[in-house]
Amino acid sequence: MEHNKTLSTLLFGAVLLGATTASAQTARVQIIHNCADAAAATVDIYVNDEITLEDVAFRTATAFLDLPAEVDLAVGIAPGNSTGPDDIIATFDYNLPDGGSFIIVANGIVSPTGYAPVQPFNLDVFPAARESAAMSMNTDVLVVHGSTDAPVVDVAETSVPAGTVVDDIAYSEFAGYLELGTADYVLEVQLADGTPVVAYDAPLATLGLDGAAITVLASGFLAPANNSNGPAFGLWVALATGGELIPLPLAAGDQTARVQIIHNCADAAAAVVDIYVNEVLTLPDVAFRTATAFLDLPAETDLAVGIAPGNSTGPADIIASFDLNLDANGSYIVVANGIVSATGYTPAQPFTLDVFAAAQEAAAVATNTDVLVMHGSTDAPVVDVAEISVPAGTIVNDLAYGSFAGYLELGTADYAIQVQTSTGAPVATYAAPLATLNLDGAALTVLASGFLDPGVNSNGPAFGLYVALPAGGALIPLPLITNVGVDEANDVLSFNAWPNPASDLLNLNIDAAEAFNAIVTLTDMTGRIALQVSNAVVNGDENRMTIDLGALAEGLYTMSVSSNNGIRTAPIQVVR
Repeated sequence: MEHNKTLSTLLFGAVLLGATTASAQTARVQIIHNCADAAAATVDIYVNDEITLEDVAFRTATAFLDLPAEVDLAVGIAPGNSTGPDDIIATFDYNLPDGGSFIIVANGIVSPTGYAPVQPFNLDVFPAARESAAMSMNTDVLVVHGSTDAPVVDVAETSVPAGTVVDDIAYSEFAGYLELGTADYVLEVQLADGTPVVAYDAPLATLGLDGAAITVLASGFLAPANNSNGPAFGLWVALATGGELIPLPLAAGDQTARVQIIHNCADAAAAVVDIYVNEVLTLPDVAFRTATAFLDLPAETDLAVGIAPGNSTGPADIIASFDLNLDANGSYIVVANGIVSATGYTPAQPFTLDVFAAAQEAAAVATNTDVLVMHGSTDAPVVDVAEISVPAGTIVNDLAYGSFAGYLELGTADYAIQVQTSTGAPVATYAAPLATLNLDGAALTVLASGFLDPGVNSNGPAFGLYVALPAGGALIPLPLITNVGVDEANDVLSFNAWPNPASDLLNLNIDAAEAFNAIVTLTDMTGRIALQVSNAVVNGDENRMTIDLGALAEGLYTMSVSSNNGIRTAPIQVVR
């Protein structure tokens, strides 16, 4: 930053030199970089196409500089390490009055995608800047709202308490100077209705800011997951002398918890939802089978988590609200499950948020993968989960809808996980390639998701096992494994079925040691025979047949191929 200050002094001097012959008029200007877009992590600043400030980093400020007054200035912003004015991506025109004093804050978003909402990049100007307090025993504080996804807020002082000191400040607005006696304060950011959001210590006396004028900026994102995982919201201070902005610490007792939210509600009416916290839109347009990263949410305070349809217009659109009070320093996984619609789904498990209160963001042992199992399929019965490749046997016992099984601490390897009924009958088997995916040291959540019988659930998404990673994003489907199951034939026969999932036709290749008449049966998840081919002639060696699935509803089935000597089974998924 010292390099930037020296460079700026020289370059602004050069600009002024050209202006001095015509006019000695100047204005004082401080520039603060508060654009949290990763594409603008560092910027070059041009004045009238001359490079003036190089590689200005996010959350830094210049000192107050002299700029020519009463002349037209084109202030151009270019990416850091630009090669010339052709790289300028935004230009702003000014004509500063002689003797004026300004604070200019770069706010907003440069990128066309990856940020919500996309507040356009801009230079916001405060025209009555101060370099020192009006009274030497005070600290004068200018407040600016520069958080693109934060709503209109109030700021209250809660330690004196002085009450509301900033009322209804919206994004890009300045609140004007607060002339505060130099002391240590607590500043609480509140919604416009007074609901607390987060509080910060403002140690003006401890920092020796007697007689100083400072700028406090709301900076970063309330919902980093919707903003390219950018910097989180906070209050940051710019001093008149410039340099890196100073973060205000969270107030003592203003504690947080770590929370991951997973959207596993398979109802079409909730395909995309907006999530509100205390009526603030926190996560817009969250799609089914996606997860947030772990977020910091306020702890030890009442939170109303509201769910609204995607593209909602405000908290009035909330269709379900759930009250949470999180433990300080706790870690949670919150899964949205159930049905929103009044009709079209059987059974209609009510929509809810299921909470696991001992979440992990990494495995307890670096050579393991810790797996949390959650049953979120509304029409699936109580199930067991068995590992059949080691085989480790039953690893989850009697897991009911809406329940978590707790973490399984597994050595990082590739497994075959079989979902079974509580009686041990196989439902479907999935590959869990933990080693292949390099998940050493990871903690993840595996969810039973979708419908066993889409036909009575508005033809919704079919049952499967899906993985949520701590980093969030789209859930990852575990692939079905075919030609596994109960082998009572002593290698007399085996079969492969493809494609799986299938839509209209299923190819079946049966490998038999001897000739026999086979019976091929597809059974749905209720145990009902949905399709059967009797007396299929099987010769020794390989045999191929094609089965028409056109009459079957979408969903999971168990295929069995049986002979006089035994039976082979495998899960088959029908999709439309």
